[in-house]
Amino acid sequence: MNTPAVAKHPHENGDDLADPKHVKSREKFSKRAKTQRRRALNHDEDKDTESSARDLKAPRLRKRMCALLIGYCGSGYRGLRFQYDGTSTIESTLFSALVRAGAISEDNADDPDKVNFARASRTDAGVHAAGNLISLKMITQVPGVPDVTGRINEELPPGIRLWEYIRVQNSFNPRTLCDSRKYTYFFPSYLLLPPKPTSELYRVLTEHAASLSLPSPIAAHPFWAAAGAGEGADSPTTAPSEEGVHCTDIQRKRTWRVGTAQMEQLRTAAQRYLNTHNFHNFTLNGVFTERSYERNMKDIVIADPVVYGQTEWISVMFHGQSFMMHQRKMISALVLACRTGTPPQLLEELYGPDAVIIPKMPALGLLLEQPIFDSYNTKLEGANAKLLAPTHTHTDFRPPIDFSVHREEMETFKARYIYENMRMVEERDGLFDAWIRMVDAYAGTDLLYLNPKGTIPPAAVMKNNDRNSWSREGAFVEAKRFNATSFPLPGQVEGVAGGQEEVSEEGEGG
Repeated sequence: MNTPAVAKHPHENGDDLADPKHVKSREKFSKRAKTQRRRALNHDEDKDTESSARDLKAPRLRKRMCALLIGYCGSGYRGLRFQYDGTSTIESTLFSALVRAGAISEDNADDPDKVNFARASRTDAGVHAAGNLISLKMITQVPGVPDVTGRINEELPPGIRLWEYIRVQNSFNPRTLCDSRKYTYFFPSYLLLPPKPTSELYRVLTEHAASLSLPSPIAAHPFWAAAGAGEGADSPTTAPSEEGVHCTDIQRKRTWRVGTAQMEQLRTAAQRYLNTHNFHNFTLNGVFTERSYERNMKDIVIADPVVYGQTEWISVMFHGQSFMMHQRKMISALVLACRTGTPPQLLEELYGPDAVIIPKMPALGLLLEQPIFDSYNTKLEGANAKLLAPTHTHTDFRPPIDFSVHREEMETFKARYIYENMRMVEERDGLFDAWIRMVDAYAGTDLLYLNPKGTIPPAAVMKNNDRNSWSREGAFVEAKRFNATSFPLPGQVEGVAGGQEEVSEEGEGG
């Protein structure tokens, strides 16, 4: 009996191996499998390497939401805020110091946003601050560093100081929780002298007063009358050089002292800033109809004049809701009105619909004293009172934001790094004198609101073509250099009174 043949699967006798197509397919499959096995092994090795790297890495340290109370001299820095292009700012210097001190981890060292960096008050290029506040999530317990504040200060230049850091609530936002701010402006008292009789502004203002049938308050001032045919006078036969005249004038100005009556006029006029007003004329391109320009001024204090070296200085402290670049124009309007005998009611006129140009005082004299957090502190007081454990040891306790506990160190810092810098620049370069000479050289009509009536004449009103475009033929312009606060080389402000490097006043920030 014949046994039937059993059909074989073609793979069982290896017949497919002789087929070139199957040989190629098998080789391809074998290579793919080897590649997959190799990749798997490499992946496992990479995981082991990463795991080892993590094991070698320092343990993650817990971050806490904190507020840094700082002070700084802004000279040489391009403002406060961190710039990602490497520009030198206060925040970039502070951030680097925090990283080096261990308060910010290396993982977060490339971007302040990773630690929620924020500020209470932005200051522009060169503006100083005795007190300001930066909030961030920082490492408060740095291994091997018992004094974190001291360690951070070691990494900072002397012109930037950390007064202290304190724990704040996790939702803390310094900009929105800041109720108000205090600023001080520091200027030489000789700015209160009236325009020189040979200046263009003197001519324009006296002619305008005559057109109103009123005597000019700036005529025959004793300071300029004393010069007469002597020092500082323009003699046709022995005409001194312009440089020599300015040199003589500033020497005399620095020895001049403001009188009690004029200081009283200054203080009386300053009271017109108090309470809520529309400060559209004290901003850039402000529009009267927009409520966003309304601000509340809480207090203004003008200290008695103080003499440093030969020069007498006056400080004006503003305590306001916020300023939007108001401060330099506010001081300017105050000084210009006082030096020209303009009635204080002018300041109230400036809150009205008429748009005028107000020159900006030099940035050099401006100082942020501190931001105020009264509402936040009141809220904290209630929250801390509910804690059962002793408040200062409880994990939920948050101390108030209080710059006053550092007042002595802050005053010492101001005297050494801020006021000394201001006085040095003024003494060496005559910055404030150059600024007032620039103002006095203006021959147009934009400053005719400086008059005996204290009203704004039509000739001084700017035409508003559209919301962001202001124009006037022959408009007042001022030198851009007065936005600077540091002049590393002597004489860098020379020539600015003559109109060098001028820009439209209403188109320049600061």
